[in-house]
Amino acid sequence: MNPPVLANPSNRAPHEAAHDATSRNAGMTQPKPTIRSGSRSLGITLVALSAFALAACAQDRVVQTGSIYPYDYRDRHPIVLSDKPHHLDIFVRGSRLDDRQTEDLDSFVEKYRKEGKGRISIQVPRSEAGAGRTLDSLRVRLRDAGIPSNAYSVSHYDPTQSGLAAPIRLSFRHMAAQVEGPCGLWPQDLGVSDAGFNMRNEPYWNHGCATQSNVASQIADPVDLVCGRTPGAVDPVRRSANIQKLREGNDPSTNYQQDGRSGISDVGD
Repeated sequence: MNPPVLANPSNRAPHEAAHDATSRNAGMTQPKPTIRSGSRSLGITLVALSAFALAACAQDRVVQTGSIYPYDYRDRHPIVLSDKPHHLDIFVRGSRLDDRQTEDLDSFVEKYRKEGKGRISIQVPRSEAGAGRTLDSLRVRLRDAGIPSNAYSVSHYDPTQSGLAAPIRLSFRHMAAQVEGPCGLWPQDLGVSDAGFNMRNEPYWNHGCATQSNVASQIADPVDLVCGRTPGAVDPVRRSANIQKLREGNDPSTNYQQDGRSGISDVGD
């Protein structure tokens, strides 16, 4: 007699296994996922508003890639025009101005007439013997140079260190060229501590500042840094001669001779 065959769930038909599972869970309530439509709509709205705001801000901004370190020394140390004081120190050397002081004062007055702004300031030391007589001679010289008494002001000061010669200082303000920032700044370490700066091979900050300062101090007219001057009149005779040489196929350049037999009047003939 063969033993009874037990039913194996794995050997049962799929529809029977599904029916049994449904029967066992018939008495249990299956939770349904709850979707908060209000929160989802609010999140989408916030994201859209943020993207709109960022897009509006990006319209007036310049996107820069890479390093924004100013490589050009003219960007790091630009030359600007500003009002600076111009000084002249006159030391007390007697009861009147000597020849050297007279020449210095005449040059100071000439510069004031060309470039000066406002009034001349004259500062006289209190404790300097003979400063009053030197000031009187200075007033006379200014009057002879055409500077009236209402064009300058006189004040007194106390020297910071006794025993040292204290001058009578004249000053006025004028426009001058200078470097915008001070020189001698070293924000980066030129050693090995700043690996990023060394890897980028960027020029150090102070590079070019001294050159810019020297150029600014040598400018005779600061306005030349802003705009060029009006060209002078051309020489029509010289221009006509050069054009004629070009038409003839000749070189219009001048051949200078160092033998001493040709004069300036022969140049360009």
